[in-house]
Amino acid sequence: MIASARRLALLGAPLVVALALSACGGKRGELVVDDAVGVTALRDPCPRVGVPDYTGDVTMFSAPGRTDSAAIDIVASLTNVRAQCTDGEKLYSQASFDVLARRTDTRGARRVELPYFSTVVRGGNVVVAKRVGKVVLEFADGQDRASAKGQAAAYVEKAEAALPEEIVKRISRKRRPGDEDAAVDPLSQPDVKAALARANFELLVGFQLTDAQLQYNVRR
Repeated sequence: MIASARRLALLGAPLVVALALSACGGKRGELVVDDAVGVTALRDPCPRVGVPDYTGDVTMFSAPGRTDSAAIDIVASLTNVRAQCTDGEKLYSQASFDVLARRTDTRGARRVELPYFSTVVRGGNVVVAKRVGKVVLEFADGQDRASAKGQAAAYVEKAEAALPEEIVKRISRKRRPGDEDAAVDPLSQPDVKAALARANFELLVGFQLTDAQLQYNVRR
């Protein structure tokens, strides 16, 4: 997990995106310091999967213009996000998730469609693709809860998600005590940071909110 945040314009408004993102595979994303003062990068090129801040919940109200608790109609959450990555001619990243919803008025059966987005982001701030889908919730008569499943997927060119060989050599080269650059962290160098950012892809999913719904989530 990475406990940092950044801004992305995904829904026509700035979003603060928490990078609590799941890597596609085990320990491949960790860094190991070896006995020769070197750093070995165990990097997973698969796009990471996550939910941008303020887009994992949606609240619908029974009357236009009202946002008080007495007017809440339906509340839904996007949860249980799972990631899977397939390494073939291209990297294929797939995200699956559950939508759990609750309604206030349980009278009658009701069908509700909720739109959601999936975006592919490169380097932390460049949206290279976006799609909008929908999940369908079916409330039975007398029931206040319903659930649905959704999924999103993306292809990424392997060459674009790979680090240049020169950068890999600089990161993984063993540094011996006394070497001129022994105390220099290669990951702190600007060109290395830039290369890592360019090779970093993310698949982000969340509800496709209106401006009013997004502002409600930000305020609460």
